[in-house]
Amino acid sequence: MRTAIVTDSTAYIPKEIRDAYNIYMIPLTVVIEGEIYEEELTLKAEQFYEEVKVKELPTTSQPPIGKFVELFEKLSADYDEVVCVHLSSGISGTYQGAATAGDMVEGIEVYPFDSEISCMVQGFFAIEGAKLVQEGKSAAEIIQILEELKTSSHAYFMVDDLNNLQRGGRLSSAQALIGSLLQVKPLLHFADKVIVPFEKIRTKKKAMKRIVELMAEATNGEPFQAVIIHANRKQEAEAWKKELEAEFPNIEFSISYFGAVIGTHLGEGAMGIGWIRKRTS
Repeated sequence: MRTAIVTDSTAYIPKEIRDAYNIYMIPLTVVIEGEIYEEELTLKAEQFYEEVKVKELPTTSQPPIGKFVELFEKLSADYDEVVCVHLSSGISGTYQGAATAGDMVEGIEVYPFDSEISCMVQGFFAIEGAKLVQEGKSAAEIIQILEELKTSSHAYFMVDDLNNLQRGGRLSSAQALIGSLLQVKPLLHFADKVIVPFEKIRTKKKAMKRIVELMAEATNGEPFQAVIIHANRKQEAEAWKKELEAEFPNIEFSISYFGAVIGTHLGEGAMGIGWIRKRTS
């Protein structure tokens, strides 16, 4: 069986890595003051953070089902099956869109995978899927292995600026004002497929320290891969990575970012860490 791997733009896998592993990507949409962009294709993260400084808060939407149908029909010429790795079904209809489109296309079997998370942790699943293809695994086998890996994955995000949560209707103006005055840094995570508050912490430094504590508890000295994710704070992320690599030799660290879709909701300055157990076989 010839197996393809597909993910969406919120995995934020660099193009050179997607190309190296033959991973196909379908973009989510960002609308800024009536202008429609395809995330990661016509709107890069750097451009997005510049745009939102002077423009209204964007809106985001999942890929149209027709985009999935078009891609699957194209893939059916060279592949028998496809594993689709998507952001959590609790925050987007992208996963369901892939499943629906899969039922509409003849000649290729579609296996959607709900990562129940997003950003580069989602990307880890897509990359692992691509490695498993290289190892000769079928789509059904890949889904089973990814489901097992999912039990070890988690991520915590710190929101630096409450304004985006307030502007997006997820926080009242009064809460945003009080939170800003108190320097509250909400720590968020995925639970039951949705993003929910985990803890409220008073300063950025304490929030970052708490994320590291949670990572240490979860990894417990075992081999893991982790990613530091930032919203337009690359230098901070690089400094944090250097510090953590010295402290956690059992963890392989990388750096990624919150792109336009996720950045719309978290805002500039957000930072977090996500992780997943390293596959041993």
